Amino acid sequence: VVSTQSTGNAEYSERITSLFPEPLDTVFFVNSGSEATELSLELCRAWNDATDFLCVDSGYHGHTRSAITVSNYKFGHPRGIGQPDHIQMLDLPDTYRGEYRDEETAGEKYGAQAEILVQNIKNRGAKVAGFIGESALSCGGQIILPPNYLKTVYRAVRQAGGLCIADEVQVGFGRCGTGMWVFETQGVLPDIVTIGKPMGNGHPLAGVITTREIAERYRLNRPEYFNTYGGNPVSMSVGLAVLDVIEREGLVEHARSTGDTFLQELKLLKERHSCIGDVRGMGLFLGIEFVKSRVSREPDERTAVAVKNEMYRNRIIVSTEGRYNNIVKIKPPMSFDQANVPILSSTSIKLFTLSVVSDRCR
Repeated sequence: VVSTQSTGNAEYSERITSLFPEPLDTVFFVNSGSEATELSLELCRAWNDATDFLCVDSGYHGHTRSAITVSNYKFGHPRGIGQPDHIQMLDLPDTYRGEYRDEETAGEKYGAQAEILVQNIKNRGAKVAGFIGESALSCGGQIILPPNYLKTVYRAVRQAGGLCIADEVQVGFGRCGTGMWVFETQGVLPDIVTIGKPMGNGHPLAGVITTREIAERYRLNRPEYFNTYGGNPVSMSVGLAVLDVIEREGLVEHARSTGDTFLQELKLLKERHSCIGDVRGMGLFLGIEFVKSRVSREPDERTAVAVKNEMYRNRIIVSTEGRYNNIVKIKPPMSFDQANVPILSSTSIKLFTLSVVSDRCR
C-alpha cells in the first residue's frame, strides 16, 4: 500500500488487491485515471531505465502530458501533438473494419506486429519500457480484443525486457460482465493494472495495481512517491461502499445477463436496418457501427450523429466514437436492468423508422 493516508487504507487495500490474481498485491492510490496512467508509465521506466512504449491505435489513457503521448485518440487528433518519437503504435485490432477479420486468427496476426515495433525501438538505439493497452477499447469504438491478442503482444514486450499495463479504467469493476477485470478474458496476467472511474462511482478515486517487486524497484530507482489526496479516508470509505454494492447486488452477473439481452435486441435492430454494419460488445459495454454500405463498409458519421442527437432529445445519453466517429457507444449505468432494455430498444426502433435518419436506413 502506498499512500500518505491511513484511516480505511488497509481495509480497502486488502479488499481491492484480493480481487486480482497473484502476484498483483500492491496498490498505489491516486485521484484519476490520467494520474494512474502517469504513475504506471513511470513504474515501467524505473523497471529497466527505458523510455520507449508501445500503444494501440485509437487508444485513450488520459489527458495529462505523458498519458497523451501513449493515447493516439489524443496525439493523433488534428490539433494533437502528433506521434512522439519514443512511441510505437500497433494497428487497431478491429475484426470488422481492420485488415484481419477472422476471429480465430486475427488476435495473433494483429499481435505479431508488436515484434516489428520492438525491433524498431532497438534499431533506434533505445529500449522497450512497456506496452499500455485498454482491455477493451472504448474511444476506439467499443472494440473487443480478438482471442490471443494480448498474449501475443505481451510475449514480445516481455522478451524485450518491458512491462505490460492493462488499462481497466473504463471497463473494469464488472462492466463487461465477464468478471471484475476484462484482461482475464484474454488469459493474461499484466504487470500493472490501472483502475479508476467506477472505482469511486463519481468520486475522484483511482489506483495502480502492481507487484511488490515492481513497486520495490520503483522505490529504489526513483525519488519517494507520495500523494496528498490519494487514499484519503473519504475516498477509502467511498471505495469500500462501491465494492459492497457490486458484491451485494451481484452487479457483475447483472451486467452479463442484461448485456446479453440488450445485444440480442441490437442484433434484431441490425437485421431491420442496412445502415447498421455491426453491433458488438460485452455486458454493458456495447456499440453500433453505422455504414453507408455493408459491402464497402464505408463509415457513416452523419447517421451515427443524427441517432445520438435524437437519443439525447429522448433523454437517453449515448455518444459517438471511433476513428470515423460513426459508432454509437452505449455504456449505461450498472443499475440499467432487463426492464430498461425494451424501453431503450423501442425508442431506438422508433428513431429509425421515423425520418430521423436517411432513407438508406430503412
